[in-house]
Amino acid sequence: MGFLLRREEVLNVEQLQNMLDDSPVRAAQAILVAAKEGVVDAQALLGQILLEGRGIARDEALALRWFQIAAQSGHLMARNMAGRCLEHGWGCAADEAAAAREYRLAAEAGLDWAQYNYANLLATGRGVAEDRAQALGFYRLAADQGHAKSMNLVGRYLEDGQVCPRDLEAAVEWYRRSAEGGDFRGQFSYAAVLADKGQVDVALEWLRKALAGGNLKFLRTACTALGAANDPQIRAMADAYQQRAISLSGPIPL
Repeated sequence: MGFLLRREEVLNVEQLQNMLDDSPVRAAQAILVAAKEGVVDAQALLGQILLEGRGIARDEALALRWFQIAAQSGHLMARNMAGRCLEHGWGCAADEAAAAREYRLAAEAGLDWAQYNYANLLATGRGVAEDRAQALGFYRLAADQGHAKSMNLVGRYLEDGQVCPRDLEAAVEWYRRSAEGGDFRGQFSYAAVLADKGQVDVALEWLRKALAGGNLKFLRTACTALGAANDPQIRAMADAYQQRAISLSGPIPL
């Protein structure tokens, strides 16, 4: 059975995104039509739904191809997503050097997510020479745009005095902004400094928020840190983190 699509449904990407919630299969068909007509935002969106298998059969290789097509027309998020595919081997052989090139181009053009992703590679020397000072510079660029994950990492650099003067007051401010921006790692970082200041009740509130939003890797790492905390109420949170991790995957290895 075919789909009858009004032209505005084909060409209005905002409408296509809204359609994904109500009718993902119909939306996917409309997105495919718009992408083939050369609508660059639709090409990037097609790459995303192919990557997720949302309303359409999952095809990582085809997703990468559509990201690359949109990137060639200057779509920054599509270029960033092409970098993600290359970094993680989604639909291709993993190639961190190629991923770094894609991230750098989008980062230098001002995309916060690409600045964050490129900084991650710079900080760890993956695909590029390790350069923690340059990594901090890109984290700052993203943080200044309101990127919550980058805010947390700027705070980490400032707290530890990594390639910059140590500034705990500024670090706490970045943690606060990251936490309020919804990043679970920022929430955990902010909770840690609040606990150190004796503000345990407020710290527990942020730990609960981090618990609700954290992924499995984070939960396992955080569980260990919480178990070593001085305050008994903070230590007790380790069990909640462990139970949440078990619910997502299975028991935490001893």
